[in-house]
Amino acid sequence: MNAFRGDSALSDIELEEKFSQRKLGQSVTSRLLPLVAPVRGLIAAVIGIEIVQVLAIFARPLLIGLVIDRGLRQSSIDTPLIAWACVGLAATWGVRFILGGFSQYFAGLAAIRVLNDLRTRVFAHVQTLSVGYFDRTKAGRIIARADRDVDTLEPLLIQGPPEFLSAILRLILSAILLWLVAPMLLAGLAAVVPVLILATLLFKRVSQRSWARVAENRSRFTAHLVETVAAVRLIKQSGRERDNLRKYQGLLEDFNSSLIFGSMRSGWFAPFTGLLTTAGLALTLAIGGRGIALGTLSLGELTQSLFYVFLFLAPLQEFSDLFERFANGTACAQRIFLLLDTVPDIADGIDAEPIHRVEGAIAFQNVSFGYLPGRPVIRALDLHIVSGEVVAIVGPTGHGKSTLVQLLTRFYDVDDGAVLLDGRDIRTIPERSLRRHIGVVLQDNVLFGGTVLDNLRLAKPDATDDELVAASQRIGADEVLRALPHGYETQVGPLGSQLSQGQRQLVCLVRAYLADPSVLVLDEATSAVDVATERRIQQALRILCEGRTAIIIAHRLETIRSAHRIAVIENGQVVEIGTHDALLAAEGRYAALNRNHEMSAAGTQRAGVNHERAGRRAGDIAMTGQSVRI
Repeated sequence: MNAFRGDSALSDIELEEKFSQRKLGQSVTSRLLPLVAPVRGLIAAVIGIEIVQVLAIFARPLLIGLVIDRGLRQSSIDTPLIAWACVGLAATWGVRFILGGFSQYFAGLAAIRVLNDLRTRVFAHVQTLSVGYFDRTKAGRIIARADRDVDTLEPLLIQGPPEFLSAILRLILSAILLWLVAPMLLAGLAAVVPVLILATLLFKRVSQRSWARVAENRSRFTAHLVETVAAVRLIKQSGRERDNLRKYQGLLEDFNSSLIFGSMRSGWFAPFTGLLTTAGLALTLAIGGRGIALGTLSLGELTQSLFYVFLFLAPLQEFSDLFERFANGTACAQRIFLLLDTVPDIADGIDAEPIHRVEGAIAFQNVSFGYLPGRPVIRALDLHIVSGEVVAIVGPTGHGKSTLVQLLTRFYDVDDGAVLLDGRDIRTIPERSLRRHIGVVLQDNVLFGGTVLDNLRLAKPDATDDELVAASQRIGADEVLRALPHGYETQVGPLGSQLSQGQRQLVCLVRAYLADPSVLVLDEATSAVDVATERRIQQALRILCEGRTAIIIAHRLETIRSAHRIAVIENGQVVEIGTHDALLAAEGRYAALNRNHEMSAAGTQRAGVNHERAGRRAGDIAMTGQSVRI
């Protein structure tokens, strides 16, 4: 799968096809049948009800023909016969109403089970996919697969088969009865069937392509909507609302154009079947009228024949809706199966064995890695960290510091070399077992909706509230968390949006402490917080690092001076490594970084002082009534 990294020139669908190793247009019938196997009893009940309803429908023309030919004779009127016929007609309508309710109930129950099982299957599969898949796939496309596309399968899987069976039964029974009553009428209608078959095949082929394009364009504007919601602050801050709206409108126009074009290409089928129906009825009246004139057909038989002709031709019109739903559902099913056929980039080998006790020794041995083919980020890097050591990693942005975290946690596999944990290649360790012993605290950690306690309990599900609070007290986060509006019961909001950056970071540090990993990785953990919060975080970090191996990646150099060793990485290689004092004395890359950092900090401090003085000056001027031009 590494060969797929960076295929940005490909369309989204082409990328999905490469991920899944199959083409979008492949048949999905054999894949759909197993989905309904668990509810085959319910489907059978719906089909049985449809058969009874079809029989009830065909009872009506028999009763009407009987009344016309025998109940309404010229010499006398058979009132009992007419009364019983009316009771029979009422019974057929009653059966249809009652059974129709049961049919909807069973079909709805089957739909809920099938769609929920499929949603669960898609959700579970998405969680197994590697991080690289999410780096290259828009979130909206994944949501469209698990939500809208799954919903679209309901008419295809649940409602479609019984309705299609009902149409076929009505077509066959009406043909048989019409043959028994008036063979010449059926012979006249036989010319319609070949035309219908050819038109149906053409319609199926055209509409499936059209609705595939509609489904793809729907996924695009859904993906853009999801991205807009996620990046709403950036859009507002940069004033790009109008540009973003224009892009969304463009995607909607593409969707509407494909929808209109698809409707135009497939819209001919319904009028065409209507034309066939009209022609069939006209042909029936002509042949039937001649039969009455010649005395070979009674008025009751003609009336029955008209019903049968209608029941024969009506399914032809229903096929338009049925095949449109089939085409739409098939297009969505193909996309769902593309997702389900996508295999994770990272997978446990058959010889992978879990680890139960970790000392924490880490080694990057001649490691090379690149997100894009031919563009390595890490180049033949060697770095050895002994158990219990705190190592800080510094260097320019984009030179591979955070990539080391991705490789250590095996979100990506190295292209060359190996990453070892306690002397063992991490590729021989199951992912879950590996990550259980490696805790990672990022710059922008994610919290789930719920309370602070709910988020802390993610690290230790069986912990009591008192144990969670005690952990917060241990690393110095209790005072901040208790100061929240409802303390530990405060709702953190979506993705922790109701908390500040520092508050979220403290929650994540408590969570890391509760998880008690053997190896702790802190990737810019003190970035984007104020000085007071940073001091609390620093205190928490010191406690977290006690007795375990720690890797600290930071751009604020004051946060890593107490590390046992500091490694400077440039262009994906370790160019310097040593203690803070030794590296300063060497007057190398680290010393230069330190000087730049101090100059930047001094400039920031002077800017703050000047801002404060300007504020006081503006206040003095305002008090004296002078005006200021800025």
